[in-house]
Amino acid sequence: MLKFLGIGLVLAGLFGGGAQARTLDLTKPEDALLAYRKILCGSTKDEHVRYSTWFGRTYSRVAWEKDRHLFDVVGTNIRRCVSFNDPQRGPGFRSVSRELMFYIDPKTRKPLETFANPWTGETNKVVHVANDPVNMRDPIYAQDKDGKPFTMELDRMGDVFVSRSEFPLYYSNVLAGPYQKQTGGAYQAMEIFTGFIPAKELLDSNVVAPKGMHLAWNRVSQWLPWMDMEGRPGTLIFVTSGDSVAKFEDLDPILKDQITRNFPIYREPPPVTDDRPNETSWTYYKKVREGKEKPSVK
Repeated sequence: MLKFLGIGLVLAGLFGGGAQARTLDLTKPEDALLAYRKILCGSTKDEHVRYSTWFGRTYSRVAWEKDRHLFDVVGTNIRRCVSFNDPQRGPGFRSVSRELMFYIDPKTRKPLETFANPWTGETNKVVHVANDPVNMRDPIYAQDKDGKPFTMELDRMGDVFVSRSEFPLYYSNVLAGPYQKQTGGAYQAMEIFTGFIPAKELLDSNVVAPKGMHLAWNRVSQWLPWMDMEGRPGTLIFVTSGDSVAKFEDLDPILKDQITRNFPIYREPPPVTDDRPNETSWTYYKKVREGKEKPSVK
């Protein structure tokens, strides 16, 4: 039976903190999990709110034409984590979050309301990303359900650890009909994350909230649903970099403005007990088209 270790509790004992400082041994599953929590949650303390943010560009790639810089992007993930302990699997944690990303006009630096589609000649209504929630489905532990110890792949480059992870996505598209296998209605993309973490901050067991972490996020995907591309061949490439900020007030002005006026729930992550199914760009777009969501960026 899962048990909370306690809201607001620093992960003492098995998860370090509050004890005599030591250097984490990343070959040990409990230490590797603690290091992963520092990277993902920004802290080993329950209910700590982490504002990850990124900015960059989006390009199109179509065979036999030059790549186009379509728009810029700026986004944030607002996350918190909670601790668990399992008698057999050891310490663990779960993260919950909400995520916003806006498509930005490179000239005006304002969120796009419409997009002049160079392939169709149409003017598309832009639907920005407002995914609530983006949660870890189940807690992860020092051991999985089969007794396999938790491991994490990190490369050390001098005073910095580099983490890399790729997530190839291939799943049924919620906008397609019931015969997806027959007609090709799957969504395909790849999310690519690279993190840069100061080694001293990561390995010191008494560092609760490491500083100086940076990230790069790239995505290779199909066209966005609001582009109405009708199955035309082509790919989108997102190239961004970012880091974490200490508080809401430190976010990019575009994000602060939009959250304050149009998306106030995104000032905080969901509650740690949140068990709703995750939102994606496609499920959110479907709700907008069906009138279940009315986003505004004015």
